[in-house]
Amino acid sequence: MEGVMAGWTTLVQADVLSVALGRPDLAIVDCRFSLLDPALGEQAWRQGHVPGSAYAHLERDLSDMTRHGEGRHPWPDAEAFCAKLTRWGIAPSSQVVAYDDGDGAYAARLWFLLRALGHEKVAVLDGGWSRWTSLGLPVSTLPREPATQRYVATFDGSRLLDAEAVEAHLANGGMLVDARAAARFRGEEEPLDRVAGHVPGAVNRPYAQNMAEGRFKAPMQLADEYRALLAGRDPSDVVMMCGSGVTACHNILTMERAGLRGAKLFTGSWSGWLADPRRPVATGA
Repeated sequence: MEGVMAGWTTLVQADVLSVALGRPDLAIVDCRFSLLDPALGEQAWRQGHVPGSAYAHLERDLSDMTRHGEGRHPWPDAEAFCAKLTRWGIAPSSQVVAYDDGDGAYAARLWFLLRALGHEKVAVLDGGWSRWTSLGLPVSTLPREPATQRYVATFDGSRLLDAEAVEAHLANGGMLVDARAAARFRGEEEPLDRVAGHVPGAVNRPYAQNMAEGRFKAPMQLADEYRALLAGRDPSDVVMMCGSGVTACHNILTMERAGLRGAKLFTGSWSGWLADPRRPVATGA
């Protein structure tokens, strides 16, 4: 079990986090969200959350919805995102823990936003809110205090690819992995975007395969699965995508948990690929 005072960089267990509550460098962020009802997560946070948690809204805080042609959840501007971090009481030295009430996908988006800023001490709560409450751990309704230190950083652009960069990556023999469910990848169904299918040359690794019974699989099992997928490739040669650049972050987190660090993100993902109707679409496996 990870030590209470150790730096958590991928996952943290609920019982370990509960012992660390009140640690002065600890910053917890509630990322609960529903695509069907975007107000639901914040309402749930107000009703009760892990003590000391700020709230991060996927579309208001973890995306820049004013950008067009960059997918359904465009990557935010670094300065604007850093201002949010400051407001949430997060400093560059903070140990950040993110959680949601599902499989960790929204929390993983915050994890990778911070990782892309160069923030190492950030982890996702394994099992999320469901695990926390099932163990009867403390719940609060008090908001988090703002930081006294301003957060200033820039994103590592080498880990963030747009559609044109993905086309070049594939042309150079790079690997593109799609985190959507298999039926969406094959083009058999598409509940969110206007065209079904996938980027030609991509392979499929549904992010749900990272989980077992509501928690992340063991690191050794994940390492075996991802090494088989990569087939000898360096992790830095892998670009992850999904529908809008959210669940792809779950695969990046999982790879790092498995000791395979350095995968990149296609920020616009499938919805961003479709922004130009001239781009090709593949179907089937």
